[in-house]
Amino acid sequence: MLKFLWVALVVIILDQVSKQLAEYYLVYSVPIPVIPFFNWTLSYNAGAAFSFLNDAGGWQRWFFIVLALVVSVAIVMWIKKLTSQDKWVAIALSLVLGGAIGNVIDRFLYGHVIDFLHVYYGQWSWPIFNIADSAISIGVAILLWDGFFGGKEKED
Repeated sequence: MLKFLWVALVVIILDQVSKQLAEYYLVYSVPIPVIPFFNWTLSYNAGAAFSFLNDAGGWQRWFFIVLALVVSVAIVMWIKKLTSQDKWVAIALSLVLGGAIGNVIDRFLYGHVIDFLHVYYGQWSWPIFNIADSAISIGVAILLWDGFFGGKEKED
């Protein structure tokens, strides 16, 4: 099932290209309205999801790099063990892998993750995110779906 690793590569490329475009065209923390609930807003996150440990003093950079690399190796080993019936699991894991590596590249090169997608409604605002974060979220959603509903298809 390693044939699905191309999904991870596509995620990494889209993520890195989009982040470079955001860095080039956007001004830090200045929102550019796109539609009534979505802005382009350049932001940096030295922490994890939802800026967890964002202000931890710098050690978190290397912690999250090592953690993501260990998880990435585990994901590749998991994908390697999948059967042809596990196509959606392989795709989901490849999305998570691509997202993890996309954010690791940022942490390694810049010490933070580049974010630029901002969803909001009125005063409510979702934390600013990027393509890698989206791929991870979609991959996890597919894994959850498969975990809850995929077994029925495999039993038939």
